[in-house]
Amino acid sequence: MLWLIATAKSAITGGPNEAAITQIVNDVRLQPTQGAPHSTAINDKVSDGSSVQTGMDSRTELTFADHALVRLSANTRFSFNEGGRNLDLADGAVLLRVPKGAGDTKISMSAVTAAISGTTVIAEYHPHAYLKFISLEGTARLYLKSRWGESVLVRPGQLLVTNPDGKRLPDPVVVDLARLMKTSLLITNFPPLPSQNLIAKESEKQQRAKSKRSLLDTNLVIFGKGTVVSLTNPAQMSAASQTAAAAARPASDAIPSSSDLGTIEMPPKPVVSQVAAPAVNPAADVQR
Repeated sequence: MLWLIATAKSAITGGPNEAAITQIVNDVRLQPTQGAPHSTAINDKVSDGSSVQTGMDSRTELTFADHALVRLSANTRFSFNEGGRNLDLADGAVLLRVPKGAGDTKISMSAVTAAISGTTVIAEYHPHAYLKFISLEGTARLYLKSRWGESVLVRPGQLLVTNPDGKRLPDPVVVDLARLMKTSLLITNFPPLPSQNLIAKESEKQQRAKSKRSLLDTNLVIFGKGTVVSLTNPAQMSAASQTAAAAARPASDAIPSSSDLGTIEMPPKPVVSQVAAPAVNPAADVQR
């Protein structure tokens, strides 16, 4: 019995310097360090230096030996080394969960790096366009590789949007976790996250802050791709998100359409700051 359990776990997680494909939706391709790219199958091993790419309307999940996992959105290119300790997001969006005790992990997005440990985050990056980073639970630190000391903490329920080629990092804003968890395809199209309860606790904290009016809902949202903020009647939010999604146009034709981040609506912190940041479109494949 114990041998069978150990064998099954090994088949899922692979060796210490590799991951295993545990979920596939549509077109997912693996580029090994040696050999030609090919379509993936469940339990395929992904070794250090190999890259994974998803096609249009496609997603996948990789699970590491230490139970860390990465979910890739549509139109995403991703690779890792050191057994998942250093991740490289070349383009697209990912959800990353690193359990407590698994050690420090870094996500490289060109000039910006995120350092996380015991955290669940979503990151979206497009070269020379924009970068979005959300912490669902736990705290991450983002910093610029070229500017010593330029770093920002992103705490649970916060979103940071920035120009990846910029010289400074802006302050993060609050994101509605409850809405995000209901609309993000990186959540709803996969089995429950191991950190689901921790995320739920952070969402409950937001709800208590709303009841005390130290956190206020706003009608500032981002529909579809890009970072353009729209002013919308909260009562018409659902209907507007559908029509705006269809009408949304990318900031650059070089950025493929995607919608996996879901709807991101930002309530601001105390009344002194009424600026609430973006919301993402539930109907396009990653917030653009």
